[in-house]
Amino acid sequence: MRIISGEARGRRLRAPRGAATRPTADRVREALFNILGSAEGLAVLDLFAGTGALALEALSRGAAQAVLVDHAEAAVRVIRANVATLGYHDRARVLRSDVLRALRLLGKQGLRFDLIFVDPPYDGPAALATLACLGDGSLLAPCALVVVEHDSRNRPLEQQGVLRLSQRRKYGQTEVSFYEAVGAAGQAQPSE
Repeated sequence: MRIISGEARGRRLRAPRGAATRPTADRVREALFNILGSAEGLAVLDLFAGTGALALEALSRGAAQAVLVDHAEAAVRVIRANVATLGYHDRARVLRSDVLRALRLLGKQGLRFDLIFVDPPYDGPAALATLACLGDGSLLAPCALVVVEHDSRNRPLEQQGVLRLSQRRKYGQTEVSFYEAVGAAGQAQPSE
């Protein structure tokens, strides 16, 4: 696993050994960032971060800052090591926490994010619960985008609060759903 593009292009990332972490494949990450375009200046939130590859890719491509959240101790150790390897201490914050608890904490801190990655375990309700929490809009910057990676047989809802599905892309059994924030004051209007 490596950084695909940007200032850290080609740098290798560590992954937890023997853990249940399922890192986003390089080809899926590359396709995802081709769709997203520039990450320049964005505030990024990476939920169920695993190795941190998604947020670290965004930082390599110019994101201003990233918060990476995972509850597993082994994953958090690897994320911190990857942040150190890339020299992103000044732009990356790593939280070891349950995702829903972390979302409440970040909301209380008044943080807003332009780009949010949600990559939960495929076999459970975590994607739906996370989208429900994000759907209240309190953590979303104007024009925010939420990207959910999931199994193609376990699709999240098309709308959750202020989040509305704008597109889905399939890569084998992995599917990526893109949500835009719509209908809230200062939020983006749906894309055509």
